[in-house]
Amino acid sequence: MSLLGIALAVVLVSTTGVVAFVAAQLVNTAAENTVTLDDPVELPPDIGAYEGGFNILLTGIDKCEKDIAQLFGDRCDDKKQSGKLNDVNLLVHVSNDPRRVTVVSFPRDMMVGQPECTDENGTVHAETSRAAMNEAYGRGGLNCVAKTVSELSGQQVTFAASVTFGGVIEVTNAIGGVEVCLAKPIDDPKTGLKLTAGTHSLKGLPALNFLRTRHGLVGGSDLSRIGNQQQYMSSLVRKMTSGEVLGNVGTVLRLAGIGVKRSELSDKLDPMRIAQIGLALKDVPPADYVFLQYPVFDDPSNKSKVVPDETSAEQMWAAIAENRPLQVTHERGSQEGVVDAPGQTAAPTASASPTPGGAPVALPPNVSGQNADARTCSNGNGR
Repeated sequence: MSLLGIALAVVLVSTTGVVAFVAAQLVNTAAENTVTLDDPVELPPDIGAYEGGFNILLTGIDKCEKDIAQLFGDRCDDKKQSGKLNDVNLLVHVSNDPRRVTVVSFPRDMMVGQPECTDENGTVHAETSRAAMNEAYGRGGLNCVAKTVSELSGQQVTFAASVTFGGVIEVTNAIGGVEVCLAKPIDDPKTGLKLTAGTHSLKGLPALNFLRTRHGLVGGSDLSRIGNQQQYMSSLVRKMTSGEVLGNVGTVLRLAGIGVKRSELSDKLDPMRIAQIGLALKDVPPADYVFLQYPVFDDPSNKSKVVPDETSAEQMWAAIAENRPLQVTHERGSQEGVVDAPGQTAAPTASASPTPGGAPVALPPNVSGQNADARTCSNGNGR
């Protein structure tokens, strides 16, 4: 989603020579927007020395700040929920030599174990063996989300950031919209989003509602929404890595400002690291950005929830660690959030050429996803 756009803007901003601007903004907002993670790691001065690459947790928070609250009606008056849920959870793995970017989405309705966490009021929430993934932020903020993701995945969270509704709206406005494809119309009574079949360039509130919609998709599930978000993120990566955005210094400056205004950053994500990450990512082509969904099964005790498929997940993480091209073998069903775009006969394999990185490694069938070169279209609920 657009939190990935903000992250790309912040980490790629160094390639346009304006990292000093970001540094100044981060220093000015550090006191209120910096979060310390409980599981720190000793980091070498140069990220090129990070063995096995590094991981960035990106979390989308259902927070509608005062300046945009009027866009959401009564929803923003719900103090028990607004700003408490981590509805989007992405673990971005950046590998070493060659550089590849793998983005794993963790379903918000996945029931998982969560560690002891302390929330913003000082209340200690005991460790639990079963809670929805999107409850972690309310139990202890960004740090609790990081601990939950790390314990579930076995992956070290090197850096972390959260982004609000306002960040999504502003970043899509700043870049002039993101192009999406609809195989069938979307008619979502919950968000008010109505879109006809075909291609649309979305920004502002419609872009946010496109990312939030699940009732506007066939299947109506959070898993359908993840597939739809992957279509959006693929298009976003293609645009963000083009000269159209990163070649425009004014646009990048606006994106950097959004990144620090609408985000929380972990304390290790300082200006020097941001510059280094930007340099590490600047030459990664869209074909080497792969978006995956953490594999799940239906929850036998609650039909509206899912549970981790730990065996497939272990195979997925092992494949990512090999740093070879990833081949998605999952076959989409009729109730999933996207379908192949016209003329797209199969999801391309990242870096399918013999070099660099060796032969592709096949992912388990229960791991769905696509790479940023793949063209997919929303599987809307309309006719």
